Amino acid sequence: MNELDALYRELILDHSKHPQHFGLSTAEDAAGTTGESYQKNPVCGDEITLRAHVDGETITGVAWEGRGCSISQASASMLSDLVAEEGISRADAVTLVEGFREALRSRGKIELDEDVYGDAAALSGVSKFSARVKCAMLAWVALEDAIAKA
Repeated sequence: MNELDALYRELILDHSKHPQHFGLSTAEDAAGTTGESYQKNPVCGDEITLRAHVDGETITGVAWEGRGCSISQASASMLSDLVAEEGISRADAVTLVEGFREALRSRGKIELDEDVYGDAAALSGVSKFSARVKCAMLAWVALEDAIAKA
């Protein structure tokens, strides 16, 4: 394993052990409309419930709860950190989800840009393991669904 792979593995484990924006009650005070989505990976049992608060066209808060493998939990933590800190628009969030999906389906041909995806760029390597792609995608699909409901 090269140094970069080791760093990415450590980052994934850190997000899994110390998840950001975990707990649905942390998003209850945000302004605007709330959308919530529950997603489950029937293959491995990973589960995510994600709540997104939207004020007009801006996502003002994201919180989640879930259980599962370190990849699904780290992915949810990384996504919520990326979206909640920026206060991004619905359209930009959808673009992020689409880019993430494309990279993860590329079987390693497309790397996620760290400047755009932050810590979530560490999940690029998951694309080489098709059985793990659904684990990494779970929270991203939940965000897509939650903002559509908000």
